[in-house]
Amino acid sequence: MMGQARFRLKKIKGLEFWKLFGSGTGEGFTPIPNFGVYGLLCVWENETAARNALRNDDLFKKYMSRASHTSTIFMNPVSSRGYWSGAQPFIPKKENPKEFVAVLTRATVRWSKLKSFWREAPGISKRIGTDKNVMFKIGLGEVPIRQQLTFSIWKNLSHMDKFAHQKGSHKDAILKVRKGNWFSEELYARFNVIEVKGNFSEFNQKEQELVNE
Repeated sequence: MMGQARFRLKKIKGLEFWKLFGSGTGEGFTPIPNFGVYGLLCVWENETAARNALRNDDLFKKYMSRASHTSTIFMNPVSSRGYWSGAQPFIPKKENPKEFVAVLTRATVRWSKLKSFWREAPGISKRIGTDKNVMFKIGLGEVPIRQQLTFSIWKNLSHMDKFAHQKGSHKDAILKVRKGNWFSEELYARFNVIEVKGNFSEFNQKEQELVNE
């Protein structure tokens, strides 16, 4: 179904950019694939086009009917730098940071740096997995092993910044990436989360915990 979607996605009105993903096992940050979890990123002409297609297009209806669990996250980009397949798909909107902030990092790892990249992944996965301010996180792959994406939702921007800049495995890995020129292409983007629809139990549970606090 994921492979066949490529032909249909090209014809959907208002869809400007899209990517299909597999995921890794565990929390997603491993090279071993999880054949039960997949992702689809769509950049739309506007919010109306997105909601109309998700509600009416046969492709999305088919995904919803076949999956045991689904979740749709509506977001607005507020910052973006870098390239994805030679393009800059996210046009940032002038919005102040909202309560829930999503972060997407995407990179094509150089062949010569694959071993170094995956050597760093377990430490980062462990650090982000124990951070109570992470509402949701997952590792996805556009192309297995080499073209990787991380996606996470945070309680707010300050908590995300704190994780990104604190000493430890994540910051150490970033320094190694920069010094060693590990990536042939990379993109970093931040979003305001507008709405989460569907079964997103981990996010919903932590959101309720915050409300109760």
